[in-house]
Amino acid sequence: MSRHRCHGDPARFEVVAEFIAERFPHARYIADVGGGQGMLTRILRKRLGVDAEVIDPRGWSLTGVPARTETFDASMADYYDLVVGLHPDEALRSVVESAAKSAVLVIPCCNFWSRETKLGRDQLIDRIAEFHHSRGGKSERVVLDFRSPKNHALILLPPSGHISASQLG
Repeated sequence: MSRHRCHGDPARFEVVAEFIAERFPHARYIADVGGGQGMLTRILRKRLGVDAEVIDPRGWSLTGVPARTETFDASMADYYDLVVGLHPDEALRSVVESAAKSAVLVIPCCNFWSRETKLGRDQLIDRIAEFHHSRGGKSERVVLDFRSPKNHALILLPPSGHISASQLG
């Protein structure tokens, strides 16, 4: 599939892109937070015609992949129809907080939610969902079809009154 080196199942980028196309067909502007090289963004742009960009302070994106070399902040979510955190590492909390204003698809890999408490995958996802529900949002847990124990995701929708284009449809 890919000539570029990446950790984990390389099929995850295709799987997530297809999931986005199915579940968020009207999303036109997508933030790929912590997107590293930009493999997901590349697929979203070239195959699905979506205006996507990587937001990652590490500056590792491939040539031709639009990227902002900066730390993502939840206040940036207003611009996007969908914020995606595919294993967003330290940006996890900002990605989740973005769901106050924009739809979010988050696939956490590591516990960057709480430095005080060790959380396993299921506990981490439960904590994120509880946090979002406490702010009036809705969530849905999904399992994505790629090989990894880190293939469990949450769709987070903003509280009523904050509807983005990706939620209409």
